[in-house]
Amino acid sequence: MADNHDHPATEAAASEKPKVKNHNKYRKDKPWDNEDIDHWNLQPWKPDDGDALPGGRLLEESSFATLFPKYRETYLRQVWPVVTKHLDQHGLSCELNLIEGSMTVRTTKQTKDPFIILKARDLLKLMARSLPVAQALKILDDEWQCDIVKIGGMVRNKERFVKRRQRLLGPDGSTLKALELLTGCYVLVQGNTVSIMGNSWTGLKQARRVVEDCMNNIHPVYHLKRLMIQKELEKDDKLKNEDWSRFLPKFQKKNVARKKPAVVKQKKAYTPFPPAQPPSKVSLIFMGGWHDWITMNRSAHVLCLLVCLFACHYNRWICNSNQVSILPRNKNDKRKRCRRKRWHPRKSPSASVKNGNNNLKLRQNQKRGPKSRRRKNRQLPIQSRG
Repeated sequence: MADNHDHPATEAAASEKPKVKNHNKYRKDKPWDNEDIDHWNLQPWKPDDGDALPGGRLLEESSFATLFPKYRETYLRQVWPVVTKHLDQHGLSCELNLIEGSMTVRTTKQTKDPFIILKARDLLKLMARSLPVAQALKILDDEWQCDIVKIGGMVRNKERFVKRRQRLLGPDGSTLKALELLTGCYVLVQGNTVSIMGNSWTGLKQARRVVEDCMNNIHPVYHLKRLMIQKELEKDDKLKNEDWSRFLPKFQKKNVARKKPAVVKQKKAYTPFPPAQPPSKVSLIFMGGWHDWITMNRSAHVLCLLVCLFACHYNRWICNSNQVSILPRNKNDKRKRCRRKRWHPRKSPSASVKNGNNNLKLRQNQKRGPKSRRRKNRQLPIQSRG
Protein backbone atom coordinates (compact mmCIF):
# COMPACT_ATOMS: atom_id res chain seq x y z
CA MET A 1 0.00 0.00 0.00
CA ALA A 2 1.47 3.32 -1.09
CA ASP A 3 2.28 6.08 1.38
CA ASN A 4 0.11 9.16 0.88
CA HIS A 5 2.52 11.53 2.75
CA ASP A 6 5.27 13.37 0.80
CA HIS A 7 8.93 12.90 1.52
CA PRO A 8 10.29 15.29 4.19
CA ALA A 9 13.20 16.40 1.94
CA THR A 10 10.73 17.47 -0.71
CA GLU A 11 8.81 19.56 1.83
CA ALA A 12 11.99 21.28 2.96
CA ALA A 13 12.99 22.12 -0.61
CA ALA A 14 9.58 23.60 -1.36
CA SER A 15 9.62 25.75 1.77
CA GLU A 16 13.01 27.31 0.94
CA LYS A 17 13.03 30.65 -0.96
CA PRO A 18 15.47 31.44 -3.81
CA LYS A 19 18.61 33.09 -2.53
CA VAL A 20 19.47 36.59 -3.66
CA LYS A 21 23.09 37.32 -4.48
CA ASN A 22 24.74 39.83 -2.22
CA HIS A 23 27.11 41.84 -4.36
CA ASN A 24 28.30 43.84 -1.37
CA LYS A 25 29.44 40.74 0.51
CA TYR A 26 33.11 41.26 -0.15
CA ARG A 27 32.95 45.06 -0.34
CA LYS A 28 34.69 46.75 2.53
CA ASP A 29 33.87 50.21 3.78
CA LYS A 30 36.14 52.87 2.37
CA PRO A 31 37.30 55.83 4.38
CA TRP A 32 35.73 58.26 1.88
CA ASP A 33 32.30 56.57 2.01
CA ASN A 34 30.96 59.18 4.37
CA GLU A 35 28.08 61.57 3.85
CA ASP A 36 29.89 64.31 5.74
CA ILE A 37 32.59 64.49 3.07
CA ASP A 38 31.99 66.92 0.20
CA HIS A 39 33.44 65.19 -2.82
CA TRP A 40 33.11 68.33 -4.97
CA ASN A 41 35.32 70.31 -2.64
CA LEU A 42 38.93 70.58 -3.79
CA GLN A 43 41.45 70.44 -1.02
CA PRO A 44 44.23 73.01 -1.40
CA TRP A 45 47.79 71.82 -1.86
CA LYS A 46 49.83 72.73 1.20
CA PRO A 47 53.46 71.65 1.18
CA ASP A 48 53.84 72.86 4.76
CA ASP A 49 51.21 70.36 5.94
CA GLY A 50 53.00 67.41 4.41
CA ASP A 51 51.75 67.49 0.81
CA ALA A 52 54.66 66.45 -1.39
CA LEU A 53 55.28 64.74 -4.69
CA PRO A 54 56.94 61.30 -4.87
CA GLY A 55 60.59 62.02 -5.44
CA GLY A 56 60.17 65.65 -4.45
CA ARG A 57 59.53 66.99 -7.97
CA LEU A 58 57.75 66.35 -11.25
CA LEU A 59 59.39 63.79 -13.52
CA GLU A 60 58.38 65.43 -16.83
CA GLU A 61 57.79 68.97 -18.01
CA SER A 62 54.24 69.95 -18.95
CA SER A 63 53.36 73.00 -21.06
CA PHE A 64 50.27 74.62 -22.58
CA ALA A 65 50.04 77.32 -25.28
CA THR A 66 47.12 79.57 -26.24
CA LEU A 67 46.71 81.98 -29.16
CA PHE A 68 45.34 85.49 -28.62
CA PRO A 69 43.82 88.00 -31.07
CA LYS A 70 45.73 90.97 -32.49
CA TYR A 71 43.75 93.63 -30.63
CA ARG A 72 44.73 91.99 -27.30
CA GLU A 73 48.48 92.42 -27.89
CA THR A 74 48.86 95.91 -26.39
CA TYR A 75 47.05 95.04 -23.17
CA LEU A 76 48.97 91.79 -22.68
CA ARG A 77 52.31 93.56 -23.02
CA GLN A 78 51.32 95.96 -20.25
CA VAL A 79 50.10 93.34 -17.76
CA TRP A 80 52.55 90.54 -18.54
CA PRO A 81 54.93 91.43 -15.68
CA VAL A 82 52.01 91.01 -13.24
CA VAL A 83 51.20 87.58 -14.71
CA THR A 84 54.84 86.50 -14.52
CA LYS A 85 55.05 87.54 -10.87
CA HIS A 86 52.01 85.48 -9.83
CA LEU A 87 53.10 82.40 -11.79
CA ASP A 88 56.59 82.50 -10.27
CA GLN A 89 55.04 82.13 -6.82
CA HIS A 90 53.69 78.72 -7.91
CA GLY A 91 56.92 77.65 -9.59
CA LEU A 92 55.75 78.14 -13.21
CA SER A 93 57.41 79.91 -16.12
CA CYS A 94 55.51 81.79 -18.84
CA GLU A 95 56.36 83.26 -22.24
CA LEU A 96 54.63 85.86 -24.44
CA ASN A 97 55.40 85.44 -28.15
CA LEU A 98 54.26 88.51 -30.09
CA ILE A 99 55.47 87.16 -33.45
CA GLU A 100 53.29 84.04 -33.34
CA GLY A 101 50.63 85.68 -31.15
CA SER A 102 50.72 83.00 -28.45
CA MET A 103 51.11 82.63 -24.67
CA THR A 104 52.90 79.62 -23.19
CA VAL A 105 53.13 78.32 -19.63
CA ARG A 106 55.26 75.37 -18.45
CA THR A 107 56.31 73.60 -15.27
CA THR A 108 59.79 73.86 -13.73
CA LYS A 109 61.83 72.00 -11.10
CA GLN A 110 60.39 74.32 -8.45
CA THR A 111 56.77 73.30 -9.21
CA LYS A 112 55.26 71.56 -6.17
CA ASP A 113 51.53 71.49 -7.00
CA PRO A 114 50.77 69.08 -9.88
CA PHE A 115 47.36 70.66 -10.55
CA ILE A 116 48.53 74.27 -10.80
CA ILE A 117 49.54 73.82 -14.45
CA LEU A 118 45.87 73.28 -15.38
CA LYS A 119 44.93 76.41 -13.47
CA ALA A 120 47.58 78.37 -15.39
CA ARG A 121 46.19 77.01 -18.65
CA ASP A 122 42.74 78.36 -17.73
CA LEU A 123 44.35 81.70 -16.85
CA LEU A 124 45.78 82.06 -20.36
CA LYS A 125 42.45 81.14 -21.94
CA LEU A 126 40.58 83.74 -19.92
CA MET A 127 43.09 86.46 -20.70
CA ALA A 128 42.89 85.63 -24.42
CA ARG A 129 39.08 86.07 -24.21
CA SER A 130 39.45 89.71 -23.00
CA LEU A 131 39.04 89.16 -19.25
CA PRO A 132 40.84 91.79 -17.13
CA VAL A 133 43.96 90.47 -15.44
CA ALA A 134 42.65 91.23 -11.92
CA GLN A 135 39.64 88.96 -12.49
CA ALA A 136 41.54 86.27 -14.41
CA LEU A 137 44.18 85.81 -11.67
CA LYS A 138 41.46 84.56 -9.28
CA ILE A 139 41.37 81.30 -11.25
CA LEU A 140 44.69 80.29 -9.63
CA ASP A 141 42.77 79.75 -6.36
CA ASP A 142 41.32 76.31 -5.83
CA GLU A 143 37.89 77.74 -4.96
CA TRP A 144 37.36 79.33 -8.37
CA GLN A 145 36.42 77.48 -11.56
CA CYS A 146 35.85 78.67 -15.12
CA ASP A 147 33.91 77.63 -18.22
CA ILE A 148 34.12 78.97 -21.77
CA VAL A 149 30.99 78.47 -23.88
CA LYS A 150 31.44 78.59 -27.65
CA ILE A 151 28.34 80.15 -29.22
CA GLY A 152 29.68 80.86 -32.71
CA GLY A 153 28.35 77.68 -34.34
CA MET A 154 24.95 77.55 -32.64
CA VAL A 155 23.22 79.93 -35.08
CA ARG A 156 23.90 79.91 -38.81
CA ASN A 157 22.40 83.25 -39.74
CA LYS A 158 24.74 86.11 -38.82
CA GLU A 159 22.00 88.68 -38.17
CA ARG A 160 20.04 86.24 -36.00
CA PHE A 161 23.21 85.39 -34.07
CA VAL A 162 23.86 89.07 -33.30
CA LYS A 163 20.26 89.60 -32.11
CA ARG A 164 20.34 86.62 -29.75
CA ARG A 165 23.73 87.60 -28.36
CA GLN A 166 22.37 91.09 -27.69
CA ARG A 167 19.34 89.48 -26.02
CA LEU A 168 21.73 87.79 -23.60
CA LEU A 169 23.25 91.16 -22.68
CA GLY A 170 19.94 92.96 -22.38
CA PRO A 171 19.37 96.75 -22.38
CA ASP A 172 22.48 98.38 -20.90
CA GLY A 173 23.67 94.94 -19.73
CA SER A 174 20.79 94.52 -17.26
CA THR A 175 20.06 90.89 -18.19
CA LEU A 176 23.72 89.91 -17.83
CA LYS A 177 23.97 91.68 -14.48
CA ALA A 178 20.89 89.86 -13.17
CA LEU A 179 22.38 86.54 -14.30
CA GLU A 180 25.59 87.29 -12.40
CA LEU A 181 23.68 88.11 -9.20
CA LEU A 182 21.52 84.97 -9.31
CA THR A 183 24.29 82.51 -10.21
CA GLY A 184 27.15 84.15 -8.30
CA CYS A 185 29.39 84.00 -11.40
CA TYR A 186 31.31 86.51 -13.48
CA VAL A 187 30.07 86.40 -17.10
CA LEU A 188 31.73 88.13 -20.07
CA VAL A 189 30.39 88.00 -23.64
CA GLN A 190 33.14 88.54 -26.19
CA GLY A 191 32.84 87.69 -29.90
CA ASN A 192 31.91 84.05 -30.42
CA THR A 193 32.48 82.94 -26.82
CA VAL A 194 31.02 83.52 -23.35
CA SER A 195 33.49 83.28 -20.45
CA ILE A 196 32.09 82.26 -17.05
CA MET A 197 33.96 82.32 -13.73
CA GLY A 198 32.51 81.23 -10.40
CA ASN A 199 33.28 79.66 -7.03
CA SER A 200 30.58 76.96 -7.32
CA TRP A 201 29.89 74.26 -9.86
CA THR A 202 26.15 74.81 -9.53
CA GLY A 203 26.44 78.44 -10.61
CA LEU A 204 28.59 77.50 -13.62
CA LYS A 205 26.04 74.88 -14.69
CA GLN A 206 23.12 77.32 -14.38
CA ALA A 207 24.91 80.08 -16.28
CA ARG A 208 25.91 77.72 -19.08
CA ARG A 209 22.33 76.50 -19.43
CA VAL A 210 21.01 80.06 -19.70
CA VAL A 211 23.58 80.94 -22.41
CA GLU A 212 22.91 77.83 -24.51
CA ASP A 213 19.12 78.20 -24.28
CA CYS A 214 19.37 81.87 -25.24
CA MET A 215 21.19 80.94 -28.45
CA ASN A 216 18.49 78.28 -29.03
CA ASN A 217 15.78 80.99 -29.05
CA ILE A 218 14.67 80.71 -25.40
CA HIS A 219 14.62 84.11 -23.71
CA PRO A 220 16.84 84.46 -20.59
CA VAL A 221 14.00 86.13 -18.67
CA TYR A 222 12.28 82.75 -18.22
CA HIS A 223 15.40 81.28 -16.60
CA LEU A 224 15.94 84.37 -14.45
CA LYS A 225 12.41 84.10 -13.07
CA ARG A 226 12.98 80.43 -12.28
CA LEU A 227 16.29 81.17 -10.54
CA MET A 228 14.72 83.91 -8.42
CA ILE A 229 12.08 81.49 -7.12
CA GLN A 230 14.71 78.84 -6.38
CA LYS A 231 16.80 81.34 -4.45
CA GLU A 232 13.84 82.28 -2.26
CA LEU A 233 12.97 78.62 -1.61
CA GLU A 234 16.51 77.91 -0.44
CA LYS A 235 16.06 80.35 2.42
CA ASP A 236 13.06 78.43 3.82
CA ASP A 237 14.18 75.59 6.10
CA LYS A 238 10.88 73.70 5.75
CA LEU A 239 10.96 73.67 1.95
CA LYS A 240 14.69 73.29 1.59
CA ASN A 241 14.65 69.52 1.15
CA GLU A 242 11.28 69.17 -0.61
CA ASP A 243 10.28 69.01 -4.26
CA TRP A 244 10.01 72.50 -5.83
CA SER A 245 8.26 71.51 -9.03
CA ARG A 246 4.90 72.83 -7.80
CA PHE A 247 6.40 76.28 -7.15
CA LEU A 248 8.43 76.67 -10.32
CA PRO A 249 6.77 78.07 -13.46
CA LYS A 250 6.36 75.85 -16.48
CA PHE A 251 6.86 77.57 -19.81
CA GLN A 252 5.64 75.74 -22.85
CA LYS A 253 6.82 76.60 -26.30
CA LYS A 254 3.97 77.65 -28.55
CA ASN A 255 4.11 77.11 -32.28
CA VAL A 256 2.68 80.27 -33.78
CA ALA A 257 1.31 79.71 -37.27
CA ARG A 258 2.94 81.89 -39.86
CA LYS A 259 0.90 84.00 -42.20
CA LYS A 260 0.38 82.34 -45.52
CA PRO A 261 1.02 84.41 -48.63
CA ALA A 262 -2.05 85.73 -50.43
CA VAL A 263 -0.83 84.57 -53.83
CA VAL A 264 0.89 81.22 -54.04
CA LYS A 265 3.18 80.95 -57.02
CA GLN A 266 2.97 77.67 -58.83
CA LYS A 267 6.11 76.23 -60.25
CA LYS A 268 6.12 75.92 -64.01
CA ALA A 269 7.39 72.91 -65.86
CA TYR A 270 11.06 73.06 -66.72
CA THR A 271 11.87 73.65 -70.38
CA PRO A 272 15.38 74.04 -71.79
CA PHE A 273 14.18 76.59 -74.36
CA PRO A 274 14.10 80.30 -73.48
CA PRO A 275 10.70 82.05 -73.27
CA ALA A 276 9.28 83.83 -76.31
CA GLN A 277 9.93 87.55 -76.68
CA PRO A 278 6.95 89.54 -75.36
CA PRO A 279 5.14 91.72 -77.93
CA SER A 280 5.66 95.47 -77.89
CA LYS A 281 3.00 98.03 -76.97
CA VAL A 282 2.43 98.96 -80.61
CA SER A 283 1.89 95.32 -81.51
CA LEU A 284 -0.58 94.93 -78.69
CA ILE A 285 -2.52 97.97 -79.95
CA PHE A 286 -2.74 96.64 -83.48
CA MET A 287 -3.76 93.24 -82.18
CA GLY A 288 -6.35 94.64 -79.79
CA GLY A 289 -7.92 97.21 -82.11
CA TRP A 290 -8.24 101.00 -82.29
CA HIS A 291 -10.46 101.27 -79.24
CA ASP A 292 -7.55 100.18 -76.96
CA TRP A 293 -5.88 103.55 -77.50
CA ILE A 294 -8.14 105.13 -74.94
CA THR A 295 -6.85 102.89 -72.16
CA MET A 296 -3.21 103.84 -72.79
CA ASN A 297 -1.41 106.81 -71.27
CA ARG A 298 -0.73 109.97 -73.22
CA SER A 299 2.91 109.28 -74.10
CA ALA A 300 2.15 105.84 -75.51
CA HIS A 301 -0.83 107.27 -77.38
CA VAL A 302 1.33 109.90 -79.07
CA LEU A 303 4.01 107.35 -79.88
CA CYS A 304 1.51 104.99 -81.48
CA LEU A 305 -0.01 107.88 -83.44
CA LEU A 306 3.37 108.82 -84.88
CA VAL A 307 4.04 105.22 -85.80
CA CYS A 308 0.70 104.95 -87.57
CA LEU A 309 1.26 108.19 -89.49
CA PHE A 310 4.69 107.03 -90.56
CA ALA A 311 3.22 103.73 -91.70
CA CYS A 312 0.54 105.51 -93.75
CA HIS A 313 3.05 107.83 -95.46
CA TYR A 314 5.36 104.92 -96.13
CA ASN A 315 2.61 102.90 -97.78
CA ARG A 316 1.59 105.89 -99.93
CA TRP A 317 5.18 106.43 -101.03
CA ILE A 318 5.48 102.75 -101.96
CA CYS A 319 2.30 102.93 -104.04
CA ASN A 320 3.45 106.04 -105.96
CA SER A 321 6.88 104.66 -106.63
CA ASN A 322 5.43 101.46 -108.07
CA GLN A 323 3.46 103.43 -110.73
CA VAL A 324 6.58 104.99 -112.26
CA SER A 325 8.41 102.57 -114.52
CA ILE A 326 12.10 103.12 -114.98
CA LEU A 327 13.08 101.70 -118.39
CA PRO A 328 16.57 100.33 -118.88
CA ARG A 329 18.89 102.21 -121.23
CA ASN A 330 18.86 101.08 -124.86
CA LYS A 331 22.14 99.84 -126.23
CA ASN A 332 21.49 101.50 -129.64
CA ASP A 333 21.08 104.93 -128.08
CA LYS A 334 23.98 107.00 -129.41
CA ARG A 335 23.50 109.84 -127.06
CA LYS A 336 26.67 110.53 -125.22
CA ARG A 337 26.80 111.61 -121.67
CA CYS A 338 28.19 115.12 -121.28
CA ARG A 339 31.04 115.20 -118.93
CA ARG A 340 32.70 118.38 -117.91
CA LYS A 341 36.43 118.15 -118.14
CA ARG A 342 38.49 119.26 -115.22
CA TRP A 343 40.88 122.11 -115.82
CA HIS A 344 44.57 121.32 -115.97
CA PRO A 345 47.27 123.95 -116.47
CA ARG A 346 49.24 121.90 -118.98
CA LYS A 347 46.20 120.77 -121.01
CA SER A 348 44.51 124.16 -121.00
CA PRO A 349 44.13 125.78 -124.50
CA SER A 350 45.37 129.09 -123.08
CA ALA A 351 48.64 127.45 -122.19
CA SER A 352 49.25 126.24 -125.77
CA VAL A 353 52.07 128.07 -127.47
CA LYS A 354 51.49 126.50 -130.90
CA ASN A 355 48.31 128.44 -131.62
CA GLY A 356 49.21 131.80 -133.01
CA ASN A 357 45.91 133.59 -132.52
CA ASN A 358 46.21 134.72 -128.88
CA ASN A 359 43.16 136.96 -128.98
CA LEU A 360 40.93 134.04 -129.95
CA LYS A 361 42.15 132.07 -126.96
CA LEU A 362 41.37 134.90 -124.61
CA ARG A 363 37.85 135.24 -126.00
CA GLN A 364 37.22 131.56 -125.53
CA ASN A 365 38.24 131.86 -121.89
CA GLN A 366 35.94 134.86 -121.33
CA LYS A 367 32.88 132.97 -122.68
CA ARG A 368 33.24 130.20 -120.09
CA GLY A 369 31.93 132.37 -117.26
CA PRO A 370 33.22 133.30 -113.83
CA LYS A 371 35.19 130.09 -113.32
CA SER A 372 37.42 130.96 -116.29
CA ARG A 373 38.06 134.37 -114.73
CA ARG A 374 39.21 132.77 -111.51
CA ARG A 375 41.53 130.57 -113.53
CA LYS A 376 43.20 133.49 -115.33
CA ASN A 377 45.71 133.78 -112.52
CA ARG A 378 46.66 130.12 -113.01
CA GLN A 379 47.40 130.49 -116.77
CA LEU A 380 50.96 130.29 -117.85
CA PRO A 381 52.50 133.42 -119.42
CA ILE A 382 52.11 133.51 -123.24
CA GLN A 383 55.34 133.63 -125.10
CA SER A 384 55.45 135.94 -128.15
CA ARG A 385 57.33 135.15 -131.32
CA GLY A 386 60.75 136.68 -131.55
